[in-house]
Amino acid sequence: MTLPTRFEGPGESPGFLLWQATNAWQRAVREALAPLELTHVQFVLLASITWLADAGDGDPLTQRALAAHARTDEMMTSQVVRALEAKGLIERPPHPGDARARTLRPTTAGAALAARAIPAVEAADDAFFTALGTSERGFLKGLKSLAGSTSAAGTSSPPGRARGTARPARRAS
Repeated sequence: MTLPTRFEGPGESPGFLLWQATNAWQRAVREALAPLELTHVQFVLLASITWLADAGDGDPLTQRALAAHARTDEMMTSQVVRALEAKGLIERPPHPGDARARTLRPTTAGAALAARAIPAVEAADDAFFTALGTSERGFLKGLKSLAGSTSAAGTSSPPGRARGTARPARRAS
């Protein structure tokens, strides 16, 4: 049976190649995070909570704002946030202006773990993306376009937070 495709084979399909590359990259990140006992999504949300808490704008961070920042499903975000809380990596105190909501902030242990995890993930990224050579800038521009980003990578602001207030987590010295 001949499949109705415009490609000569799977190796010509950008979607299939992106799928393969994404799986390979996720495997590299999983391996980098395994010694820290974090899953990839736990890392993303913990680093985002730490980053946004460090932004210093004074607005409490909610799960909804976190999900918007990370572009994750709200239900999945809720489950991961509960797991991070159970591990003692974040706190969820009541929101000062909304009795139904909780705020998110890293514990000291959570911020320290995020500070250890970021260099591990960045090293995995560096090793994985080295195959791009000098075309990495163009690749990043393309990824931003595909992701629908309107700001620099990692600085998109969740609703209720001013753009440009978030800054990267500081590296541990």
